[in-house]
Amino acid sequence: MGIGKLDRLWAAAALLLIGCTPPVDIDYSGPVAQWPQAGAARGGGHYSVLTQIDKTNVSQLEIAWQHRSGDFRAGGNTIDGVTEGEPFQTSLQVTPVLFNDTLFYCTPYNRVFALDPNTGEELWMYDPRVEIGDFAGPCRGVATWTSSQVGEGEICHHRIITGTIDARLIALDAQTGKPCLDFGNSGTVDARTGLGEHPVGEYRLTTPGGIIGDLIVIGGAISDNLKTTVPGGVVRAYDLNNGELVWYWDPIPPNQVPILDGDEQRYQRGTSNVWSYISTDEDLGLVYVPTGNTSPDYYGGHRDGLDYYSSSIVALDATTGAVRWHFQTVHHDIWDYDLPSQPTLFDIEIAGQSVKALAQTTKMGHIFILDRTNGEPVFGVEERPVPQGAVAGDFTVPTQPFPVKPRGLVDTDFTADDVWGFTPWDKGACEDMMQNIRSEGLFTPPTLQGSIHYPSAVGGQNWGGPAVDPERGLLLVNTLHMASIIQLVPRSECEAAEAKRLEDPLGSKYAMVEASEGTPYCDVRWMGFFSPLEVPCTPPPWGTLAAIDLTSGEVAWQRPLGTTRDLAPFPFWFIDGVPNMGGPITTASGLTFIAATTDFFLRAFDSETGEELWKGRLPTGGQATPMTYRTGPDQRQFVVIAAGGHWALGTPASDHIIAFALPD
Repeated sequence: MGIGKLDRLWAAAALLLIGCTPPVDIDYSGPVAQWPQAGAARGGGHYSVLTQIDKTNVSQLEIAWQHRSGDFRAGGNTIDGVTEGEPFQTSLQVTPVLFNDTLFYCTPYNRVFALDPNTGEELWMYDPRVEIGDFAGPCRGVATWTSSQVGEGEICHHRIITGTIDARLIALDAQTGKPCLDFGNSGTVDARTGLGEHPVGEYRLTTPGGIIGDLIVIGGAISDNLKTTVPGGVVRAYDLNNGELVWYWDPIPPNQVPILDGDEQRYQRGTSNVWSYISTDEDLGLVYVPTGNTSPDYYGGHRDGLDYYSSSIVALDATTGAVRWHFQTVHHDIWDYDLPSQPTLFDIEIAGQSVKALAQTTKMGHIFILDRTNGEPVFGVEERPVPQGAVAGDFTVPTQPFPVKPRGLVDTDFTADDVWGFTPWDKGACEDMMQNIRSEGLFTPPTLQGSIHYPSAVGGQNWGGPAVDPERGLLLVNTLHMASIIQLVPRSECEAAEAKRLEDPLGSKYAMVEASEGTPYCDVRWMGFFSPLEVPCTPPPWGTLAAIDLTSGEVAWQRPLGTTRDLAPFPFWFIDGVPNMGGPITTASGLTFIAATTDFFLRAFDSETGEELWKGRLPTGGQATPMTYRTGPDQRQFVVIAAGGHWALGTPASDHIIAFALPD
């Protein structure tokens, strides 16, 4: 876990770069701002009022400081493959927060660090002593809260709330890092309570909860495609003063009594979970949760209506947990097209009317824009016919919802004519594979011969979520344009399918056989639709950044994001638009910052035009959402990014928290 030779060379190069940067006249007259939640605000948006870094000086950004926790592990990934019994590498997906003039972040091992935001100096560290085993994160952030019952200056007036991969919810004093003893059992609530017996790690807390009043509202991540009896997707609200459970919402159909299998179980198993960020609206008294699809992902013949709330935005009453409204983005989801990102809240004027709106990005590349008071579409939604023909025992629905505006950010009409390759040989191999696999566009159902899913279950969009520039009325969002292959295998043939996968050099790298116990099938899931040269069969760009005009619903611009540098050997760095994971942020000065790509850069774009204005080199992929802050009138504005790689993109594991600023 130490700093290796390449890390030392990178650090030396960064210091050399700092030394060569000419001085800049910094404007200290502008606003100051913190970043108190992972999404900036409780309703997301990834927006800052800061203006010190602007279009005229952003090209002068340099590394100001960096912090390393030591919490990372090399391991398997989708580029190098996974050796039998080898755990996946770690992935540092955290967005730090600035709260009470201190910077806080969590690691894949769930340690929490407090840093001086202007120097990166470590102030304290809390270790929950997680039994890691083969698990490691992610931890995508912590939540923050100020108590109305504990006085200013007293212990636990300001609190950091963090979740762990063994499903503990922990409250810490922001000043010292000590547990708040009045919360739960000496600072800890066991979130496994009521879920029934299950192995540690099958249910995890990976994203910070939503804060509203004195409550924190949490969901939980479950293991995909494991079995029908995984822990349920219950959403729970706890009192932040004492850790007591205030209400819960069990996502079963209305008027249905939960099916329980013992006195220790309070919530039904196998229901749609909420693994991503939760938004809250204090004025409306609503909590917005993005639900997953009912387990397992690719077969639903057993659900019997249990996916009523699957792949939906659900608005819950903040006082009682009752459903106020819900909007389903995928009916009977058998594609793992669960909602991956925070429902993003914003206000906009359309045709002279002020609208309290919500934007939900999806793995299909669709963006649903709704009135958040009632769930009604702002620009309209159409039910359109989709491919039919599920495997025996399952079914498909005739139509799926498509937003009228904005247009989908992925061209899902992928046909044999669109197949791509570096050479005629690997393009031909892709065409041959496509002839033997079912491919009818978006919502092609999983089949026994295999089906191309485009976009893949990674997206489209994923957990990074969008940014909103309220001054310019823009929504900024990054998108992945890649396919995957899903094949269902009868239960009696699953062992043979695993042996066949291991014999295939490409399959042993990119495919996995998943049990899906409790159904008639296991599944073979290929992370990508790749040629024998291990490049996507879908044409580039494989990643884009776009801006949506929120007044008209039109796409203002969409451009490739990143290059194949760090993904392919030189001289194959010429392809624009690469796989990405993470999200953008935007500032009042008209800048959008994003890393996310497989090349090792943090970039700044002109929010209005999409022009790339600057990029800063990172030691590995920044598969996280950045943040920005300025602590006082005599301080610089910092842009901070976690650079720790990601197993799904094959970027190497690391543990860097890096702050950029204008030269001092």
